[in-house]
Amino acid sequence: MVSAGIVECYRLKYAQKDCTHCQGSSSLSIFWQVPQYAFIGASEVFMYVGQLEFFNAQAPDGLKSFGSALCMTSISLGNYVSSLLVTMVMKISTTDNMPGWIPGNLNKGHLDRFFFLLAGLTTIDLVVYIACAKWYKKIKLEGKCVEISGKDNPSDV
Repeated sequence: MVSAGIVECYRLKYAQKDCTHCQGSSSLSIFWQVPQYAFIGASEVFMYVGQLEFFNAQAPDGLKSFGSALCMTSISLGNYVSSLLVTMVMKISTTDNMPGWIPGNLNKGHLDRFFFLLAGLTTIDLVVYIACAKWYKKIKLEGKCVEISGKDNPSDV
């Protein structure tokens, strides 16, 4: 989000410098967005794989599919919260006939402030995550197959 905010600051600077009364786009190349999409993509991959592994490792054998469903549900709930956050920011930042942070014409808004807000919220989320991770006690599930040392035939046990 910090990368997206910095790119948006530069985009706004170029949009205002190139044409102060234009409704058009900025002259900044679209390839400036590559780093932020790479960061988002990498974070999604690491988050999804780690979350799915956590749910599968900490669920009993009979509830593994429920753990996978819970993982998907938490991701979809995050998307709904994201939509709610965008709606709240649009409502709060649009006052006194000002275009707000996320207007229809992004050259008149401050999308960079929204990205920096998301970076701040993500930092708070990281602190909460670290606190919960330190507080959490991993459960050890007993497997169905127990290794028998020194015995060739399981029926001898």
